Amino acid sequence: MDDILIRGGEVVDGTGAPARKADLAIRDGRIRAVEEGYAGSAERVIDADGLTVAPGFIDIHTHSDFTLPLNPKAECKIRQGVTTEVVGNCGFSVAPALPGRVETLRDYLSASAPWLPFEETDFARYMDTWPALSLNTVMQAGHNTLRLMAMGMEDRDPSDAELRHMQEMLAEALEAGALGLSSGLFTAPGCYAKPEEVLALGRVVKAHGGRYSSHVRDESHGVHEAVAEAIDVGEQCGIHVQVAHLKLSGTGRWGEAEELLGQFTAARARGVDVHCDQYPYDWATNPLRFLLPVWLQEGGIDAMLARLANPEIRSRVRQKIAEVGFNNFGHIESWDDIRIANSPGAAEPGKTIAEIAAARDCDPLEAVFDIVVEDRGGTRILVRSMSEEDVRRIAAEPSMTVGSDGPCVAPYGVTSQGKPHPRLYGTFPRMLGRYAREQGLLTLEQAVAKMTGNAARALGMADRGLLRESQAADVVLFDAGTIRDEATFDEPHTYPAGVGTVIVNGEVVIHQGEHTGALPGRLLRRREGVLG
Repeated sequence: MDDILIRGGEVVDGTGAPARKADLAIRDGRIRAVEEGYAGSAERVIDADGLTVAPGFIDIHTHSDFTLPLNPKAECKIRQGVTTEVVGNCGFSVAPALPGRVETLRDYLSASAPWLPFEETDFARYMDTWPALSLNTVMQAGHNTLRLMAMGMEDRDPSDAELRHMQEMLAEALEAGALGLSSGLFTAPGCYAKPEEVLALGRVVKAHGGRYSSHVRDESHGVHEAVAEAIDVGEQCGIHVQVAHLKLSGTGRWGEAEELLGQFTAARARGVDVHCDQYPYDWATNPLRFLLPVWLQEGGIDAMLARLANPEIRSRVRQKIAEVGFNNFGHIESWDDIRIANSPGAAEPGKTIAEIAAARDCDPLEAVFDIVVEDRGGTRILVRSMSEEDVRRIAAEPSMTVGSDGPCVAPYGVTSQGKPHPRLYGTFPRMLGRYAREQGLLTLEQAVAKMTGNAARALGMADRGLLRESQAADVVLFDAGTIRDEATFDEPHTYPAGVGTVIVNGEVVIHQGEHTGALPGRLLRRREGVLG
C-alpha cells in the first residue's frame, strides 16, 4: 500500500510538456507512479480534481540562512509551494565564522540578519547543526564572508597567504557538501576583489565538482561587462555559472533586456554552462548603506561612520551620486522610490526617503546619511530601480529560473517585523498568476518548468524537480485559475492564494492551505558533483 495517492489532478511534470490527467502515488518519500487510472491503494487519498499537480518549486536564490533557524516552519515560502531553497547567495553566508571575527560578521550582516545569533563555526559544523525544517535546503559558501574572515574590509589584493586561506575555507565548505561558491561583487568587500581572485577560487570549485553563482559587479552602468565577467569565470574554470536576479537597474539601462539576454545565448552557443534567475518585480531591496559608494565601507562599520561624520566626505559622496547614481542601482526616478523595509530605530518601516526628509526638514540624501549613521548601517530599504517592460521580457524567457532573493519570514514572531519586499511571500504565485495566466507571457507548463525542472538542472539535482517515478516526493497542488500573490508593499506579510497542498519528501506540510507543523525537509549536500 502506498502512503499517499493524489487522484485526478492535471499533472504538470516540470519538463515543459503539456499537462495530462493522471494519478500520483507516493511511498517511502518517493514517487511510485504517475499514471492515469492508477489501480493501487493508499493510506491517504487526496482528491486533486480541478487542481494542478506539479513538482515542488525550487527557490534557487534566497537568503533564508538568515532566518530559517528562527522560523523552521518556513511559512512564507512553503505556502507558495516552495519545497527547496538555495541559501548563501550574493557572497553572504553565515559560515565560516572564525575566532575573533564573529562580531565582525554580525556587524557586516546586521541589515540582513538582524535577529540571528552568530557563533564561531567552520562550514562542516554549521551544516551538521542545521535544524529540522519544513523544506529542503542547499548551501553555498559566500565570497564576501570568506574575504571578511581572511582579510577584513580592506580594499587591496590578498597576500598569497590570505588567498590560500580563502581557498582552504572554500575547500572545507565544499568537502562538507556545500553546492559551491557565491559572490557579491557589487559591494564591499567582494567588490575589492579583482577577477584573478575570483578565478583562483573558481579553480577550487572546479576541483571539488562545485558550482558558482554571482550577484554581478554592476547591475546598472556596467551590467553587460559584469555579466560577461561572471560568464568568463565559468568559461575559464570549466564550471557552471548562475547569474543572480538578472535585471537592468537604473533609468540609464532601461530597455536593454534583449541585449542582456543575448549574452547568455551567445555563451551557451560557445558551450558555457550558464543559467540565470529572476524575481518578477521592478523593486529591489538592499541595506541602505549599499546605495553609497563602496569606498565608504573600507575598514568596516566604524570607519564608514567616521567618514560620514565629515561634511567634506558627504559632499564628495553627493557629487558622485549626482554623476552616476547609486552604487549598483544607477539613477532612479524619485526619492519616493526608496522605502524603508526594516530599521533598528532610525526610520519607520514603510516610509519613503522623500517622506522622511520632509518630516526632518532636510535634503533627502542628507536624510540617507543621517539614517546610516544613526543605526550603524542597519537599515534595509526597497528601491524601484527597474522598468516593468524589462521585467516582463526577462520573465518571458523560458530558460530563466526563479528566485525570491529573500529570507523566509512569517506574519508572527521575530521575523514579522518591518515591511519587507512582497516577493518574500509572492514570487512564485506571481509568476504563475500575473505573468503566465493574466499576461500570457508563458504557458502554465513553461512557468512551472522554470521553477522546477530548469532549476534542478541548474543545480545538478539528481532526483528533484520532476514528477517521475523514483524522484523525491516534493509536490505542490494549486488552483491554476486562482493562484496569485496577495502581498503588497503596505501589507507584505500576506500569504498567497490558490496553493492547497504541499508535500515535502513524501510528508504533507500544507493541507487545505494550513501548515501541519511537519518538518520533513532535508539539508541536500553535494556529493560527486550532484545534490542528493
